[in-house]
Amino acid sequence: MASTQVTAPAVPSKPSSTGPIVAIALIALAIVLYFTLDTKTAAPDFTVYHFAALGFILYFAGLASGMTGFAFSAIGAIALFLLPPIVAVPMLQACSFFNQMLSIGKLRKDMPKALHDWFPYGPGPAILGGLAGVEAGVWILNHLPGAGIMLILGILITLYSLYSTFKPKDLIVQGFGGWPTGVVVGALGGAIGGFTAFPGLPVVLWVSLRDLAKAKARAIVQPFIVTLQLAALITNAIHHPQNFGKPFWIMLALTVPAVLPGTLTGLWIYHRISEVNFKRVVFILLLVTGVGLLLKGWGGLH
Repeated sequence: MASTQVTAPAVPSKPSSTGPIVAIALIALAIVLYFTLDTKTAAPDFTVYHFAALGFILYFAGLASGMTGFAFSAIGAIALFLLPPIVAVPMLQACSFFNQMLSIGKLRKDMPKALHDWFPYGPGPAILGGLAGVEAGVWILNHLPGAGIMLILGILITLYSLYSTFKPKDLIVQGFGGWPTGVVVGALGGAIGGFTAFPGLPVVLWVSLRDLAKAKARAIVQPFIVTLQLAALITNAIHHPQNFGKPFWIMLALTVPAVLPGTLTGLWIYHRISEVNFKRVVFILLLVTGVGLLLKGWGGLH
């Protein structure tokens, strides 16, 4: 007679407490650093309220990027209300780099691996174009008035949020997914990212018009962003080392501990819910941010 095998009931696994502990530890580190470091050197009027506001802004920027794979610097651009562009943009570029590295590490199974994943239909052509364009963006950052940078960034973010909110679902571009288009789009992104810390703008629009799947789009956008943020930082440091003195390192030390918990939260959401409703919230926030920067930049030029 055949024996009946009894299967023990599965014991539900306990949720890991590592994530919350790490997040709390990083936030505590940022608070300790705020009261330890000379923040007046980085920004003379930087109070504890500015610190809390900046931490919240960058936490949400990290959350949005962890969830969608982009939009870190678009939301992080609210920091321009608290810091001058010459301090805020390199800080956002560095924070975005760490944000993307953490995100890519967590999603490495979706990232390109073999050479054919990079060329000709992956992120490779866009990255090559971006490296050629980043020099122009860094020049603009160091020569255009801060109000002009805010005005341009406000216009770009406003147009992007309006496009993303109202784009027809059936709007798809055919025949522009090859490497020539990738190089051109990447060069434009490199130039924009050099002075706004938002290199992903043209590339995100490019992949959305091609209606790529979520994982495929991230496999193009995220390697591009992380490479171009690093390239912009290196280019800026070579030509303008004075931008990477004590103020830069103080602000970076204060902000990275806020970015990483936000990134982990966004990645947790990415695996569990649809992007649609979250993107709506993000695009509304981007619209408000863009209009605010546009008005602030316009007022600064007049």
